[in-house]
Amino acid sequence: MQQKDVYFHNVTELEQRPHLPGLRLHRFPKQVRHSLTEKGRTKAIQSNGCELRFVTEAKYVQVVLGSQDTNGKVLVFKGDFFHSSHQLEAGVITTIQLEEPERFAQVFPDKLNNRAFSSNVWRIFFERFSAVFYDIDAFGFEVRPPHKHEMPQLTLLAYGSSITQGAGALSHYNGYVQQAARRLEMDAFNLGLSGACFCEQELSDHIAERNDWDMVYLEIGVNMRAVVPVEEFERRSTYLLDRIIERHPEKPVFLTYIYPNRATYFSDYSHALSEAERRYNEVLEKYTANRNHPFLHLLDGNKIMDDFTSLTSDLIHPSDYGHILMGEKLSGLMLPTVNKLRESLVKHAVQLG
Repeated sequence: MQQKDVYFHNVTELEQRPHLPGLRLHRFPKQVRHSLTEKGRTKAIQSNGCELRFVTEAKYVQVVLGSQDTNGKVLVFKGDFFHSSHQLEAGVITTIQLEEPERFAQVFPDKLNNRAFSSNVWRIFFERFSAVFYDIDAFGFEVRPPHKHEMPQLTLLAYGSSITQGAGALSHYNGYVQQAARRLEMDAFNLGLSGACFCEQELSDHIAERNDWDMVYLEIGVNMRAVVPVEEFERRSTYLLDRIIERHPEKPVFLTYIYPNRATYFSDYSHALSEAERRYNEVLEKYTANRNHPFLHLLDGNKIMDDFTSLTSDLIHPSDYGHILMGEKLSGLMLPTVNKLRESLVKHAVQLG
Protein backbone atom coordinates (compact mmCIF):
# COMPACT_ATOMS: atom_id res chain seq x y z
CA MET A 1 0.00 0.00 0.00
CA GLN A 2 1.29 3.44 -0.95
CA GLN A 3 0.33 6.57 0.95
CA LYS A 4 1.85 9.89 -0.07
CA ASP A 5 5.63 9.54 0.26
CA VAL A 6 5.81 6.09 1.88
CA TYR A 7 5.22 2.50 0.79
CA PHE A 8 3.57 0.42 3.53
CA HIS A 9 4.52 -3.22 3.02
CA ASN A 10 2.33 -6.09 4.32
CA VAL A 11 -0.31 -3.48 5.13
CA THR A 12 -3.85 -3.66 3.74
CA GLU A 13 -5.39 -0.90 5.86
CA LEU A 14 -4.18 2.29 7.51
CA GLU A 15 -6.60 3.09 10.32
CA GLN A 16 -7.18 6.54 11.77
CA ARG A 17 -8.81 6.02 15.18
CA PRO A 18 -11.18 8.63 16.62
CA HIS A 19 -9.53 10.73 19.33
CA LEU A 20 -6.06 9.26 18.55
CA PRO A 21 -3.33 10.62 16.27
CA GLY A 22 -1.33 8.56 13.81
CA LEU A 23 -2.13 5.69 11.48
CA ARG A 24 -2.39 2.09 12.72
CA LEU A 25 -0.83 -0.49 10.41
CA HIS A 26 -3.09 -3.48 9.74
CA ARG A 27 -2.19 -6.71 7.93
CA PHE A 28 -5.89 -7.51 7.43
CA PRO A 29 -8.82 -5.28 6.46
CA LYS A 30 -11.43 -4.62 9.13
CA GLN A 31 -14.09 -6.93 7.70
CA VAL A 32 -11.63 -9.83 7.83
CA ARG A 33 -10.33 -9.01 11.32
CA HIS A 34 -13.87 -8.90 12.68
CA SER A 35 -14.76 -12.26 11.14
CA LEU A 36 -12.13 -14.15 13.14
CA THR A 37 -12.33 -15.86 16.54
CA GLU A 38 -12.02 -13.62 19.58
CA LYS A 39 -8.36 -14.57 19.93
CA GLY A 40 -7.84 -14.14 16.20
CA ARG A 41 -9.07 -10.57 16.34
CA THR A 42 -6.41 -9.70 18.92
CA LYS A 43 -3.67 -11.33 16.82
CA ALA A 44 -4.83 -9.79 13.55
CA ILE A 45 -4.05 -6.26 14.80
CA GLN A 46 -0.39 -7.17 15.36
CA SER A 47 1.83 -5.51 12.76
CA ASN A 48 4.66 -8.05 12.65
CA GLY A 49 6.24 -8.17 9.21
CA CYS A 50 4.83 -4.78 8.26
CA GLU A 51 7.36 -2.29 6.95
CA LEU A 52 7.69 1.39 6.11
CA ARG A 53 9.76 1.83 2.96
CA PHE A 54 11.03 5.07 1.49
CA VAL A 55 13.93 6.62 -0.41
CA THR A 56 15.61 9.95 0.25
CA GLU A 57 18.94 11.63 -0.42
CA ALA A 58 18.92 13.10 3.07
CA LYS A 59 21.86 12.06 5.24
CA TYR A 60 19.74 12.39 8.39
CA VAL A 61 16.12 11.30 8.77
CA GLN A 62 13.70 11.27 11.70
CA VAL A 63 10.86 8.74 11.73
CA VAL A 64 8.10 9.16 14.32
CA LEU A 65 6.43 5.92 15.45
CA GLY A 66 4.44 4.37 18.28
CA SER A 67 2.97 1.17 19.66
CA GLN A 68 -0.71 1.00 20.51
CA ASP A 69 -0.77 -1.98 22.83
CA THR A 70 2.56 -3.23 24.19
CA ASN A 71 6.25 -2.44 24.22
CA GLY A 72 7.85 -3.50 20.96
CA LYS A 73 10.88 -3.27 18.75
CA VAL A 74 11.51 -2.00 15.25
CA LEU A 75 14.45 -3.05 13.11
CA VAL A 76 15.87 -0.70 10.51
CA PHE A 77 17.45 -1.88 7.26
CA LYS A 78 19.09 -0.05 4.38
CA GLY A 79 18.29 -2.35 1.51
CA ASP A 80 19.19 -5.81 2.75
CA PHE A 81 21.68 -4.50 5.32
CA PHE A 82 20.73 -4.34 8.99
CA HIS A 83 21.12 -0.78 10.25
CA SER A 84 19.79 -0.42 13.81
CA SER A 85 17.26 -1.55 16.41
CA HIS A 86 14.90 0.69 18.37
CA GLN A 87 12.57 0.04 21.31
CA LEU A 88 9.09 1.55 21.47
CA GLU A 89 7.08 1.92 24.67
CA ALA A 90 3.34 1.35 24.57
CA GLY A 91 1.44 4.61 24.23
CA VAL A 92 4.57 6.73 23.83
CA ILE A 93 5.28 8.60 20.59
CA THR A 94 8.93 7.92 19.75
CA THR A 95 11.28 9.54 17.23
CA ILE A 96 14.02 7.33 15.85
CA GLN A 97 17.09 8.94 14.31
CA LEU A 98 18.50 7.49 11.09
CA GLU A 99 21.83 8.32 9.47
CA GLU A 100 23.01 7.26 6.03
CA PRO A 101 25.72 4.56 6.37
CA GLU A 102 28.91 6.43 5.42
CA ARG A 103 30.76 3.26 4.43
CA PHE A 104 28.34 2.51 1.58
CA ALA A 105 30.12 5.17 -0.51
CA GLN A 106 33.46 3.37 -0.13
CA VAL A 107 32.59 0.16 -2.01
CA PHE A 108 31.45 -0.71 -5.54
CA PRO A 109 27.70 0.01 -5.75
CA ASP A 110 26.92 -3.39 -7.30
CA LYS A 111 28.15 -5.12 -4.12
CA LEU A 112 25.37 -3.40 -2.15
CA ASN A 113 22.51 -4.69 -4.27
CA ASN A 114 21.06 -8.06 -5.23
CA ARG A 115 17.76 -9.10 -6.83
CA ALA A 116 15.90 -8.16 -3.65
CA PHE A 117 16.35 -4.60 -2.36
CA SER A 118 18.21 -1.60 -3.62
CA SER A 119 20.54 -0.18 -0.99
CA ASN A 120 18.75 3.16 -1.48
CA VAL A 121 15.65 1.87 0.31
CA TRP A 122 15.12 2.59 4.00
CA ARG A 123 13.05 -0.20 5.60
CA ILE A 124 11.47 0.02 9.05
CA PHE A 125 10.45 -3.51 10.10
CA PHE A 126 7.90 -3.96 12.90
CA GLU A 127 7.92 -6.77 15.43
CA ARG A 128 4.76 -8.24 16.99
CA PHE A 129 2.69 -5.31 18.26
CA SER A 130 0.11 -2.86 16.91
CA ALA A 131 2.26 -0.26 15.16
CA VAL A 132 1.37 3.39 14.64
CA PHE A 133 2.96 5.70 12.07
CA TYR A 134 3.08 9.46 12.59
CA ASP A 135 5.64 11.21 10.40
CA ILE A 136 8.92 11.23 8.46
CA ASP A 137 11.14 14.33 8.49
CA ALA A 138 14.02 14.48 5.98
CA PHE A 139 14.76 18.14 6.76
CA GLY A 140 13.60 19.48 3.41
CA PHE A 141 14.91 16.67 1.21
CA GLU A 142 12.46 14.79 -0.96
CA VAL A 143 11.02 11.54 0.40
CA ARG A 144 9.50 9.11 -2.09
CA PRO A 145 8.22 5.53 -2.17
CA PRO A 146 10.66 3.00 -3.68
CA HIS A 147 10.28 2.24 -7.36
CA LYS A 148 9.24 -1.31 -8.24
CA HIS A 149 12.72 -2.20 -9.47
CA GLU A 150 14.16 -1.19 -6.07
CA MET A 151 12.22 -3.96 -4.30
CA PRO A 152 11.93 -7.73 -4.86
CA GLN A 153 10.15 -8.67 -8.05
CA LEU A 154 8.47 -11.73 -6.51
CA THR A 155 6.31 -11.99 -3.39
CA LEU A 156 5.50 -14.94 -1.14
CA LEU A 157 2.27 -14.81 0.88
CA ALA A 158 2.27 -17.04 3.96
CA TYR A 159 -0.70 -17.97 6.15
CA GLY A 160 -0.50 -20.14 9.24
CA SER A 161 -0.25 -20.42 13.00
CA SER A 162 2.04 -18.78 15.55
CA ILE A 163 4.92 -20.71 14.00
CA THR A 164 4.39 -18.87 10.74
CA GLN A 165 3.87 -15.60 12.61
CA GLY A 166 7.36 -16.13 14.05
CA ALA A 167 6.72 -17.22 17.65
CA GLY A 168 9.72 -18.73 19.40
CA ALA A 169 12.27 -16.54 17.64
CA LEU A 170 13.82 -13.73 19.66
CA SER A 171 13.12 -11.48 16.67
CA HIS A 172 10.25 -12.00 14.25
CA TYR A 173 12.65 -11.01 11.48
CA ASN A 174 14.28 -14.39 12.15
CA GLY A 175 10.97 -16.22 11.62
CA TYR A 176 11.20 -19.00 9.05
CA VAL A 177 8.97 -17.20 6.52
CA GLN A 178 11.25 -14.16 6.54
CA GLN A 179 14.29 -16.45 6.48
CA ALA A 180 13.03 -18.35 3.43
CA ALA A 181 12.08 -15.15 1.59
CA ARG A 182 15.51 -13.63 2.31
CA ARG A 183 17.27 -16.63 0.82
CA LEU A 184 14.99 -16.61 -2.22
CA GLU A 185 15.38 -12.83 -2.67
CA MET A 186 11.61 -12.47 -2.44
CA ASP A 187 9.27 -10.21 -0.51
CA ALA A 188 7.02 -11.75 2.15
CA PHE A 189 3.48 -11.06 3.27
CA ASN A 190 3.22 -12.73 6.67
CA LEU A 191 -0.40 -13.43 7.64
CA GLY A 192 0.38 -15.78 10.54
CA LEU A 193 -2.15 -15.71 13.40
CA SER A 194 -0.91 -17.04 16.72
CA GLY A 195 -3.30 -19.68 18.05
CA ALA A 196 -5.94 -18.48 15.59
CA CYS A 197 -5.30 -20.07 12.21
CA PHE A 198 -8.84 -21.38 11.65
CA CYS A 199 -9.30 -20.90 7.88
CA GLU A 200 -12.44 -18.80 8.23
CA GLN A 201 -14.34 -18.27 4.99
CA GLU A 202 -13.81 -14.49 5.02
CA LEU A 203 -10.07 -14.92 5.48
CA SER A 204 -9.90 -17.58 2.75
CA ASP A 205 -11.76 -15.24 0.40
CA HIS A 206 -9.38 -12.42 1.27
CA ILE A 207 -6.28 -14.44 0.37
CA ALA A 208 -7.84 -15.72 -2.84
CA GLU A 209 -9.03 -12.30 -3.96
CA ARG A 210 -5.64 -10.64 -3.52
CA ASN A 211 -3.55 -10.21 -6.66
CA ASP A 212 -0.36 -8.92 -5.02
CA TRP A 213 1.43 -12.26 -4.49
CA ASP A 214 3.22 -14.67 -6.82
CA MET A 215 3.34 -17.75 -4.59
CA VAL A 216 1.41 -18.81 -1.48
CA TYR A 217 2.48 -20.97 1.47
CA LEU A 218 -0.09 -22.51 3.82
CA GLU A 219 0.73 -23.97 7.24
CA ILE A 220 -2.70 -24.98 8.51
CA GLY A 221 -4.15 -27.43 11.00
CA VAL A 222 -2.14 -27.24 14.20
CA ASN A 223 -4.44 -24.64 15.83
CA MET A 224 -7.62 -26.50 14.86
CA ARG A 225 -6.74 -30.10 15.70
CA ALA A 226 -7.91 -29.88 19.35
CA VAL A 227 -11.24 -28.13 18.72
CA VAL A 228 -12.34 -28.64 15.11
CA PRO A 229 -13.61 -32.08 13.97
CA VAL A 230 -11.71 -33.66 11.10
CA GLU A 231 -14.73 -33.29 8.79
CA GLU A 232 -14.92 -29.56 9.47
CA PHE A 233 -11.17 -29.17 8.93
CA GLU A 234 -11.59 -30.92 5.60
CA ARG A 235 -14.41 -28.54 4.64
CA ARG A 236 -12.45 -25.43 5.64
CA SER A 237 -9.14 -26.47 4.08
CA THR A 238 -10.90 -27.54 0.89
CA TYR A 239 -12.66 -24.18 0.62
CA LEU A 240 -9.40 -22.28 1.17
CA LEU A 241 -7.46 -24.30 -1.40
CA ASP A 242 -10.27 -24.39 -3.95
CA ARG A 243 -10.74 -20.62 -3.80
CA ILE A 244 -7.02 -19.94 -4.23
CA ILE A 245 -6.55 -22.42 -7.08
CA GLU A 246 -9.68 -21.37 -8.94
CA ARG A 247 -8.79 -17.67 -8.68
CA HIS A 248 -5.06 -18.20 -9.44
CA PRO A 249 -4.86 -21.39 -11.52
CA GLU A 250 -1.26 -20.83 -12.65
CA LYS A 251 0.26 -19.58 -9.40
CA PRO A 252 2.26 -22.00 -7.22
CA VAL A 253 0.56 -23.08 -4.00
CA PHE A 254 2.69 -24.73 -1.31
CA LEU A 255 1.07 -26.69 1.51
CA THR A 256 2.69 -28.50 4.42
CA TYR A 257 1.83 -31.28 6.80
CA ILE A 258 1.70 -30.16 10.44
CA TYR A 259 5.23 -29.57 11.68
CA PRO A 260 6.61 -32.08 14.20
CA ASN A 261 5.68 -31.18 17.78
CA ARG A 262 5.02 -32.89 21.11
CA ALA A 263 1.84 -34.56 19.83
CA THR A 264 3.78 -36.09 16.95
CA TYR A 265 5.84 -38.09 19.41
CA PHE A 266 3.51 -38.70 22.36
CA SER A 267 4.35 -41.99 24.01
CA ASP A 268 0.60 -42.61 24.03
CA TYR A 269 0.04 -43.21 20.32
CA SER A 270 -3.74 -43.10 20.78
CA HIS A 271 -3.75 -39.61 22.33
CA ALA A 272 -6.52 -37.44 20.85
CA LEU A 273 -4.10 -34.75 19.63
CA SER A 274 -1.88 -37.32 17.93
CA GLU A 275 -4.84 -38.95 16.23
CA ALA A 276 -6.24 -35.61 15.06
CA GLU A 277 -2.86 -34.59 13.69
CA ARG A 278 -2.52 -37.80 11.68
CA ARG A 279 -6.04 -37.48 10.29
CA TYR A 280 -5.54 -33.80 9.44
CA ASN A 281 -2.43 -34.70 7.47
CA GLU A 282 -4.40 -37.40 5.67
CA VAL A 283 -6.98 -34.77 4.68
CA LEU A 284 -4.26 -32.65 3.06
CA GLU A 285 -2.76 -35.67 1.32
CA LYS A 286 -6.17 -36.75 0.01
CA TYR A 287 -6.98 -33.27 -1.27
CA THR A 288 -3.66 -33.01 -3.09
CA ALA A 289 -4.09 -36.41 -4.72
CA ASN A 290 -7.70 -35.81 -5.77
CA ARG A 291 -7.15 -32.26 -7.01
CA ASN A 292 -4.06 -33.30 -9.00
CA HIS A 293 -3.29 -29.65 -9.62
CA PRO A 294 0.08 -29.12 -11.39
CA PHE A 295 0.96 -26.07 -9.29
CA LEU A 296 -0.02 -27.50 -5.88
CA HIS A 297 2.93 -28.78 -3.86
CA LEU A 298 2.38 -30.73 -0.63
CA LEU A 299 5.52 -30.63 1.50
CA ASP A 300 6.50 -32.95 4.33
CA GLY A 301 6.79 -30.87 7.51
CA ASN A 302 9.36 -33.36 8.81
CA LYS A 303 11.70 -32.32 6.01
CA ILE A 304 11.34 -28.64 6.88
CA MET A 305 11.65 -29.07 10.65
CA ASP A 306 13.98 -32.06 10.71
CA ASP A 307 15.65 -31.47 14.08
CA PHE A 308 13.24 -31.90 17.02
CA THR A 309 15.73 -30.19 19.34
CA SER A 310 15.36 -27.03 17.26
CA LEU A 311 12.09 -26.41 19.12
CA THR A 312 11.84 -24.34 22.27
CA SER A 313 11.00 -26.18 25.49
CA ASP A 314 7.26 -25.83 24.83
CA LEU A 315 7.80 -28.46 22.09
CA ILE A 316 5.73 -26.58 19.52
CA HIS A 317 7.52 -23.35 18.55
CA PRO A 318 10.94 -23.30 16.88
CA SER A 319 13.82 -21.46 18.52
CA ASP A 320 15.89 -18.97 16.51
CA TYR A 321 18.01 -21.90 15.40
CA GLY A 322 14.87 -23.80 14.44
CA HIS A 323 13.40 -20.93 12.44
CA ILE A 324 16.69 -20.36 10.61
CA LEU A 325 17.00 -24.07 9.84
CA MET A 326 13.38 -24.22 8.62
CA GLY A 327 13.88 -21.16 6.42
CA GLU A 328 16.88 -22.77 4.82
CA LYS A 329 15.07 -26.07 4.23
CA LEU A 330 11.89 -24.41 2.93
CA SER A 331 13.74 -22.11 0.56
CA GLY A 332 15.59 -25.10 -0.88
CA LEU A 333 12.30 -26.86 -1.59
CA MET A 334 10.86 -23.73 -3.18
CA LEU A 335 13.90 -22.70 -5.21
CA PRO A 336 13.13 -24.64 -8.43
CA THR A 337 9.66 -23.07 -8.56
CA VAL A 338 11.03 -19.60 -7.83
CA ASN A 339 13.61 -19.99 -10.60
CA LYS A 340 10.80 -20.81 -13.05
CA LEU A 341 8.88 -17.73 -11.92
CA ARG A 342 11.96 -15.59 -12.52
CA GLU A 343 12.44 -17.08 -15.97
CA SER A 344 8.83 -16.16 -16.77
CA LEU A 345 9.44 -12.59 -15.63
CA VAL A 346 12.48 -12.30 -17.87
CA LYS A 347 10.60 -13.70 -20.89
CA HIS A 348 7.72 -11.32 -20.23
CA ALA A 349 10.11 -8.37 -20.03
CA VAL A 350 11.76 -9.37 -23.33
CA GLN A 351 8.38 -9.65 -25.04
CA LEU A 352 7.48 -6.16 -23.87
CA GLY A 353 10.72 -4.93 -25.39
